[in-house]
Amino acid sequence: MSLDTTPRPVPPVPQPPRRNLLDRPLIGRALRSRWYPGLFQWIAVAVFAVVMWQLLAGPQTAHDNLGTALVWVLWWPLIPIVFVAVGRFWCAVCPFGKLSDLVQRLVGAQRPVPRFLKRYGIWLIDAQFILITWSDHIWGIVESPWGTGVLLLLLITAVIASGAFFQRRTFCRYLCFLGGMSGNYAQVGALELRADPDICRTCTARAVCFNGGDKAPACPLFEFPRTMESSANCNLCANCVKNCPSGAIRITARTPSRELWTVRNPRIEASFLAMAIMGIVLIQNLTMLQVWQNVLAWIDEVTGITSYPVIFTLAFVVAVGAPVTALWAASAVAARRGTAGTATMFARYGYALIPLDIAGHIAHNLFHLLAEGKSVAYTAVIAFGGARPDGSAAIVSADVIPYLQYAVLALGIAGSAYAVHRITTSRPGTGSRGTLARQLPFQAVVAVFAAANLLLFALPMAMRM
Repeated sequence: MSLDTTPRPVPPVPQPPRRNLLDRPLIGRALRSRWYPGLFQWIAVAVFAVVMWQLLAGPQTAHDNLGTALVWVLWWPLIPIVFVAVGRFWCAVCPFGKLSDLVQRLVGAQRPVPRFLKRYGIWLIDAQFILITWSDHIWGIVESPWGTGVLLLLLITAVIASGAFFQRRTFCRYLCFLGGMSGNYAQVGALELRADPDICRTCTARAVCFNGGDKAPACPLFEFPRTMESSANCNLCANCVKNCPSGAIRITARTPSRELWTVRNPRIEASFLAMAIMGIVLIQNLTMLQVWQNVLAWIDEVTGITSYPVIFTLAFVVAVGAPVTALWAASAVAARRGTAGTATMFARYGYALIPLDIAGHIAHNLFHLLAEGKSVAYTAVIAFGGARPDGSAAIVSADVIPYLQYAVLALGIAGSAYAVHRITTSRPGTGSRGTLARQLPFQAVVAVFAAANLLLFALPMAMRM
């Protein structure tokens, strides 16, 4: 007589209901107001106009340019923190989204989103993210106000073209490289918008939450609250909150990263982007260290190659490819022990690396924010006719920054290790052997890239401004 040792899915433990933040009078009134998110959008548009003016017509030295400081010293370091705190809220107030809305009202053809974009848009986003990062190192976009301005003009052109031809915010959902990153990061976010399925079953409003109504336009990112299981494409614009006649929409606080092990249909493209971002953060850190100059000198001595574009391109391919290859290898090992294939394992466990991705991104940019943060005020003085103030641009002592970086990294490492564990234990079909054996290959990937990040952050970084 043999015993059946196949693991059975453990029924979820009932959780106490989380409080709907819309029931708080101040929050509820604000999100249902006709001024939300429009007021924030116009503020963002005004700031963006100043940024473009400075990038294209201001000082062409990054050290003195307000546009460069606002984009790369303030906005870029803060944006991943925003995604963790409130999900894709930035996408609700982004000036590109507002521009797309205005173009549609004036000349929009309102054509359906092409099937090609629905199917392969995330791969185009992945390619853009990689290409823009590579271009920065080859042509020095960050250090060139004009280069940053041209990049933004190219994005504006794409936004206008998309808004003129296609429905809603097709660019934001299927083409924006920042939208792809924010979709990944928002799944770690501490806020969650969902619809109450019991109320939705009796709804007779003809999906007004999705299609739009008298109170607000349609969902800009093509999400149907009734079937939504992920925050990846919810920008908290509150259109569905305003349109729903039954009060079915709930916005609740949640444990960050919780969504990563509950995604029912993980996408290999999203996991690929998570691993590519891991490599991008590593190469960004490496090229800001003194050891990078030593590497360049060694390559010159051994091979005679002195072309920086050639050397960086090779290093970039290795850096981006290493995390992807490592996760694929771990997935192949795990696939031998379970019932799912390598591609399925890759798609499923790539989500677990997102917390470490975010931690590396935030830790890297904390240096720029805290070591160069005052440059925003200094360049503002220059922009409006004053002389650059004397003194350091640092907000806190350089001795403090590494401790903050390590604290952020520790949270990211713990989050990814825990996500690997929960994905393994909470999803059926990952294998028939012990839980530890099934998750060990992926925990090894987390450990390897955690160590790589810790090592690089132990070395002094160079300033951007």
